[in-house]
Amino acid sequence: MLKLRRIAVDTHRENIAYLSRTCGQYHAEEFLALAKVEVIADSHRIQATLNIVDDPVLLGPDELGLSEEAFRLFGRGAGTPVAIAHPRPVDSLEMVRAKIQGRALNAGEYAAVVRDIAALRYSKMEIAAFLVACAGFMTTEEVLHLTRAMAGVGHCLEWDHKLVVDKHCIGGIPGNRTSMIVVPLVMAHGLTIPKTSSRAITSPAGTADTMEVLARVDIGTDEMRAIVEKIGGCLVWGGRVNLSPADDVMITVERPLGIDTREQMVASILSKKLTAGARHLVLDIPVGPTAKVRSHEDAVRLRKLFEYVAGELGLPVEVMITDGSQPIGRGIGPVLEARDVLAVLRNQPDAPADLRDRSLLLAGRIIEADPGVKGGQGIARARTLLETGAGMRAMEQIIEAQGPPPGPPPGNGSPLLEPAGAGYELLAPRDGIVQGIDCLRIARVARMAGAPAFKGAGVDLLKKTGDAVRKGEPLYRIHAALSSDLGFAAELAAQDSGYRFNGTAT
Repeated sequence: MLKLRRIAVDTHRENIAYLSRTCGQYHAEEFLALAKVEVIADSHRIQATLNIVDDPVLLGPDELGLSEEAFRLFGRGAGTPVAIAHPRPVDSLEMVRAKIQGRALNAGEYAAVVRDIAALRYSKMEIAAFLVACAGFMTTEEVLHLTRAMAGVGHCLEWDHKLVVDKHCIGGIPGNRTSMIVVPLVMAHGLTIPKTSSRAITSPAGTADTMEVLARVDIGTDEMRAIVEKIGGCLVWGGRVNLSPADDVMITVERPLGIDTREQMVASILSKKLTAGARHLVLDIPVGPTAKVRSHEDAVRLRKLFEYVAGELGLPVEVMITDGSQPIGRGIGPVLEARDVLAVLRNQPDAPADLRDRSLLLAGRIIEADPGVKGGQGIARARTLLETGAGMRAMEQIIEAQGPPPGPPPGNGSPLLEPAGAGYELLAPRDGIVQGIDCLRIARVARMAGAPAFKGAGVDLLKKTGDAVRKGEPLYRIHAALSSDLGFAAELAAQDSGYRFNGTAT
């Protein structure tokens, strides 16, 4: 037996085991590096990818190390006697091979694959093979099978309330933090809205990253339930409540590979909404030249797929196709986006009008799910709740219920909404009128500046589409916590600002 050791390495949802090359109990040659092994302690078993260690300081010859995630999942303390063995075959891999060969899988086969992915029995290479095969070919029925399978693992929340509503945007538009305005407005109306959101993987901020500027989002299932039962809503990180764990694992592979097909998008979103207990969903599909969906025709096809799968699963969904031609609001990055959200909720005169209007549109459509609200009156109701301060009071309830964000509190007792100190302004190369803004480029610049790892990093947009500019005027300001990040972001922006001009400024 070997002694279990916790290795402080974040391998991000991949179980990694570490074995010394000089181990006396097992010959490292029997267990090839990057091969799968099974770690065993009494009735506890976990599969992990093996790394061979040559440094005796990191790992002794009588020890077996587990990465942070694997150690947590294994659930045994440091020093526990453990053994390793060649893993039992993962039978569902035969189904992945069948999918690679072009065969449509049935419901039971998708259920088997998804169960093994959720149990972390697949390597990232095997997950990538499955995702690429699905991206190449999936029938509509397969999308339904995959969604059911993903909703069938993990927690499934049930609520006593008859009408539980939810809202989701497919993403791809920087600064589109409407959820942080919609949720308090819907709460203020009296509907139940337990909102789970994602963290950024390849974007400058997810809703969870931005909400974490204001309140704690790393909240477990029981606490989330208590918060929703008390105040009627929440804004928490979905990764902690384990609603669709297979999706959380697959996202870590598909996002870096740039795999984001409409079929996988539908399964991902609807599986999480089902397990969150939603009974009415409003879905936002932004369309624009640099958005995820580039044309109205593609948006209509995606809408029909959402409607079919959601209908088969008994989830009423209302799809809205919106303008995704440019970033929403001014700030791109957690602190800057939180600043814009609070400006809207506080009815500040300088609040971004596009963020305010889109939030009212979405909130109004959700409010119309209330049988007591007539069709067409939802947006007026949402506007009243915003202008009277009811939305801001509901946000304050959420912040109080979820607790303060991690890290030392600011001295004045209010959320620290100051951007990172180092700044650089990108200047207009000539006179003109802003014709378009590349969402992907702006997101890359903000990410290069350090967002979301540094909450105050990102991009502050000073000009939007339709604005007239003079040569030398600042188009946007880059904020970074580190001078190296600022240099990288400024260099990327200098290569291509992401702004397109037309005509001459007047």
